[in-house]
Amino acid sequence: MNSTQSSPVTFFIIQGLASLGEKKMVLFIIFLLAYTIILGGNIMIIYLVRTDPKLGSPMYFFLHNLSIVDMIYTTVTIPNMLSGFLTEVKTVSVPGCFIQMYCFIHMSVTGRALLTAMAYDRYVAICNPLRYAAVMTRPVCLLLIIGAWTFGAICTFPTTSMAMQRSYCGPNVVRHCWCDPSSVRLLVCGDTQVDSIVSLSSALIALLTTGVLILTSYILIGVKIAKMGAAQRLKAFSTCAAHLTVVSISYSSASFVYISYRVRIIVSVLYSAVTPFLNPVIYSLRNKDKTFNTIPFKIV
Repeated sequence: MNSTQSSPVTFFIIQGLASLGEKKMVLFIIFLLAYTIILGGNIMIIYLVRTDPKLGSPMYFFLHNLSIVDMIYTTVTIPNMLSGFLTEVKTVSVPGCFIQMYCFIHMSVTGRALLTAMAYDRYVAICNPLRYAAVMTRPVCLLLIIGAWTFGAICTFPTTSMAMQRSYCGPNVVRHCWCDPSSVRLLVCGDTQVDSIVSLSSALIALLTTGVLILTSYILIGVKIAKMGAAQRLKAFSTCAAHLTVVSISYSSASFVYISYRVRIIVSVLYSAVTPFLNPVIYSLRNKDKTFNTIPFKIV
């Protein structure tokens, strides 16, 4: 079928976790509490970073932006799940589905790009501490932030633009808790081999580019730490522990994307809530970086 034809499907039905029956109310309460804590925790981070001059270092500037991404990411996914738990049939319009798809992918990629910028910040702080203030200036940090959001948009555009051009003539049941690209692609009237290749390529570019840069940063950090004394080594590791924890959770979850349907759904649902939930806890604002001192700048 010609992909440029008008689609007769005007809405999609989000299947979600319909098979859980009465257990849906238990999950509703759990995810509602998690969503409330996620919003509260990340709003608190944003507020403290913007108002406390002691938290004006580049690392907290990146954390400030990561909190914004986490809030958007969870707002795109969790409220839809919550409404699905309370209704027999959860529907979403075709344009609304594509908007959700775009925001979901964009925030996911942008979050990993921000983790990459934070890895670079840790590399400079540990490997070149005397040049840290000269390297991690406000313009440089702004460029890294802009680059992260731009990279997210570039990796998102091919998948969503191709999905929008396809025809959907039924069935219209999305076997996921939101408009996941691979689940929506199953409903296309026509061959989707090219779509799958483009989607997989974009995902690999996003994951491998950020993953390789983060890995390179930590290899160089590891080499530097190996040359330090025991006390300095422990303090240097403590500055990276929070970031390494978040990176490990993010990329280990991503490894489940292309396995079985049921496991992929479960991991996607948990990842959409667990990582944003843990970020405010892992990046405890009470843990000041006293070893590798940084020069704060005002966040406006």
